Amino acid sequence: MEISCKRCHSVILPENCYCPNCGLPQFVYHIAESAARQARPEHWDGAIRDADSIDWKPALKASFKLAIPAGLLCSGYPLLGIFGLVWMAAAGAGAVVLYMRNQRPAWITVGAGARIGLVTGLLGGWIAAATMGTLLFTSRFLFHEGQIFDNFWQVQISDKLSQQWTAAGLDAPTILAAKTMLNSPEGRGGITLSVIIFLVLALIAFATAGGAFGARLTGRTRQPEP
Repeated sequence: MEISCKRCHSVILPENCYCPNCGLPQFVYHIAESAARQARPEHWDGAIRDADSIDWKPALKASFKLAIPAGLLCSGYPLLGIFGLVWMAAAGAGAVVLYMRNQRPAWITVGAGARIGLVTGLLGGWIAAATMGTLLFTSRFLFHEGQIFDNFWQVQISDKLSQQWTAAGLDAPTILAAKTMLNSPEGRGGITLSVIIFLVLALIAFATAGGAFGARLTGRTRQPEP
C-alpha cells in the first residue's frame, strides 16, 4: 500500500516518520485485516448475555433436577427431614452451578442466582408438602396407624401446651376450651397445615439463599476468558 504525504503528496516509505520533501510529521497506522481477526477472540462473535438476565429454559431444567430429590428428602423422614433446610440450600446453589455450565459470561449476579434458588425452593417446597400430605394420609387411612398420631398429638401438643398454659396462669375453663379445639379434627388439620406451610416457607428461604451463594461462588471461581 502506497503512502503519500498529506501536504505535498510525495511518496513516503513506511519507515519514514517525516516527509522527506516538506518535513511534515507522518502518523500512519496500518493493521492488516487478517491480523485483526486473529487478535479478536472467537467468543466475541457471539452475543454476550447480560449477567443479571436468566435463560429460564435451562434454568428450569437445572432446578427440576435438584428440586425433586431435595423435596423428597425434606418430606418428613426423621433422619433425612431434619436436614431439610440444608438439602434445600444445597439444591438452590447446585441449580445455579448447573445452569452456569454453558452460559456466557460464566457468572451471574447474586440477584439472578437468588431468583433461580427461589424457583428451586418453590418446586422443592411443593414436592415436600405434597409428599408429607401423602405420607400422612397413607399412614392413617391405608396402614391404619392413626393411633400413633393420636398418641403423639396427645403427648406433644395437648398435654405440654396445657402445662404451659397452667404455668402461665390461665384458668381451667379456658385451658379446657383450648384443648377441645386442638383435639378437634378442624384444630388438628389447621395446626398441621400451618406447620407444613411454615416449613415450606423456610425451605423456599433457604433455597433462595443457596442460589445467591451459588452465584457468588461461581463468580469467585470463574476463570478469565481468553
